Amino acid sequence: MQKILLRNWVPTAPEGKRKLTWYGPGLLWMLSAVGTGSILFTPRVASLYQYELLWLMLLVVFFMWVMIREMARFSVVTGQTMLEGMHTLAGPKDWAVWIIYVPQLLAAAVGIAGLCAVVGSTLAAFLPGSNLVHGLLVLLTCTLLTTTGRYALIERLSRNLAIVLLLMVVISAAVVFPGISEVTSGFQISWPSDPDMYVILPWVGTILAGSMGIVWFGYWTATRGYGGGLAGRERDEEIVDRENKSKPESQARQTRIRRVRDWLPVASGTAALGCIAGLVVLISFMILGAELLAPKNLLPQGSDVAIDLAVMLSDIWGPVGKWLMLAIVVIALAGSVLANQDGWGRSFADMTLILLRSGRHSASPGVVIRSIRALEHKYGCRLFTRLALKRFYIALVTGIISALILIIFKDPVKVMSASGIIAAAHTPFIVFVALYVNWTRLPKPLRPNGFYMASMLFAGVFYLGFAILYLIP
Repeated sequence: MQKILLRNWVPTAPEGKRKLTWYGPGLLWMLSAVGTGSILFTPRVASLYQYELLWLMLLVVFFMWVMIREMARFSVVTGQTMLEGMHTLAGPKDWAVWIIYVPQLLAAAVGIAGLCAVVGSTLAAFLPGSNLVHGLLVLLTCTLLTTTGRYALIERLSRNLAIVLLLMVVISAAVVFPGISEVTSGFQISWPSDPDMYVILPWVGTILAGSMGIVWFGYWTATRGYGGGLAGRERDEEIVDRENKSKPESQARQTRIRRVRDWLPVASGTAALGCIAGLVVLISFMILGAELLAPKNLLPQGSDVAIDLAVMLSDIWGPVGKWLMLAIVVIALAGSVLANQDGWGRSFADMTLILLRSGRHSASPGVVIRSIRALEHKYGCRLFTRLALKRFYIALVTGIISALILIIFKDPVKVMSASGIIAAAHTPFIVFVALYVNWTRLPKPLRPNGFYMASMLFAGVFYLGFAILYLIP
């Protein structure tokens, strides 16, 4: 018999103008998602195909809205992360969590290495030292900040600067705007006669967010307190109990269902805000690539990718534009490094706690559990906490292993392309499993309706099709 999940307590959803104060997670998600898909890959695609693939970008953004909305649905209804929902699936123990955990270890290491490589190549354009040295310094700095928990102020500062700089990108796109008819010609569904899938697929995989970025939206809305926040987690000092200080002993099921239903439009609006804001930035970079890079047959790539991208704004604002573009790359992508290290660290910590849960409480634990307990006893510390595991994964996977990838594979575009391809290939699994979890684990009145069911299915098939296209010679 399948387990139906519903949180035990639900606060009243905000109404009217109060909803505006809850839309923050959408903008936070957008700012972390505006990374390589916008700044690096969109100008590359526009340089090759101008507006021919605009329809594809609009379709992906729509799918992204549906996917992050459905991730938030599970957290709002249950007070748990989608990973916990996957933990309840029948079959080999935690099979779905394992299938997410293993590929994402590679995606995290490659993705962080690629971001740091792009930032390093940008810094090398106006500071002494090689791309590699600057990339490693960026990686080291971000890793120290995230593992020590001292990055919050810097992240807020970079976030605010990124907003200002991205507004400059939108203004720049308006300056060179070619006209409605030329841009809207991209609404017509067509396909390049000689498509370069190594350019297109990483772009599709990183438009707004990678595969784990879809999962993170549910984290951010839940942490903000949507539906009552996360409940029943193994706590650490980073989890703040905002609204659950006084919970009634019992609450009628129908009342809880009604209140949760009131929360879902708030989550939907938040997801829409993040996707619309991200789409404005994406279209701006597409206009700049099509109008300024394509006429010069300039495809940003290799170690000089940042210099190639700087052409877009230097053509508009002169020498100031070059430095403005370089600042956008450094601030926006360095901020993405911080956000992604923190996000992946939290996700891996949660997955580890789920995967080792039964062994930790077993009377005869396995070798791994016994070894960790021995270390805890020897050094007088706790290693089985979310915070300790988060720091471990940040330091090892997105620190040491990313540094090795950065040293071995020096071309930032190739590294980021590999990350985008992994994301595009992994997204179908996450989409299909999340849809199944929502349909089988949530109460009937709170399950996705036909529109969202069909949209999620189409999104999964869409990403699966692109992954297959890449694999075909």
